[in-house]
Amino acid sequence: MKTLELAKSRKTVRQFKDTSVPLDLVKKAVEVAIEAPSGANYQGWRFLIIEDQELKKGVRLASEDGEKEFYKKVLGDWREWLDESKINWKKPYLEYAPLLVIVLARNDVPYSSESVWLAVGYMLLALEELGLGTVTYTPSDLKLVEDVLPIPSEYRLEAILPIGYSDDDKSKENRENLENVIQII
Repeated sequence: MKTLELAKSRKTVRQFKDTSVPLDLVKKAVEVAIEAPSGANYQGWRFLIIEDQELKKGVRLASEDGEKEFYKKVLGDWREWLDESKINWKKPYLEYAPLLVIVLARNDVPYSSESVWLAVGYMLLALEELGLGTVTYTPSDLKLVEDVLPIPSEYRLEAILPIGYSDDDKSKENRENLENVIQII
């Protein structure tokens, strides 16, 4: 099953090679994404592809401002996991990935968040098949980031996908065993 192979090989990537990504490849991934099911077939998604270095830097700085506040509040097991994983408020990949895909959801469409995230799932597998890496990133303070982006008023930010060729040697995180996640009744 090709889909299972792609899902098993796909991992989160936060470090990218300094190699440009053909825009046609990202368009192919978006083409796959828009085939995802959507609530009432409203297809309330839009995708902004950012190549502009200054705009990517603005997204990074706005994201990091929100993350600094968020990380001050994280405690307990989650804090331990973040520290062990070396994940912090710094998001350099938002500036240095060759491209950013800004994933938007339409405000007046039912089930737009759920539909958008189905599309993101499709896109992740398409990017894997195309040899590209990404991390699904949702800023802690969406408003800070929305303020630096040309987002139409009828949409809201759902996620940012920095896209490029992986330069991340970190292994894929373990997944639960199939028998642990299903129950046959």
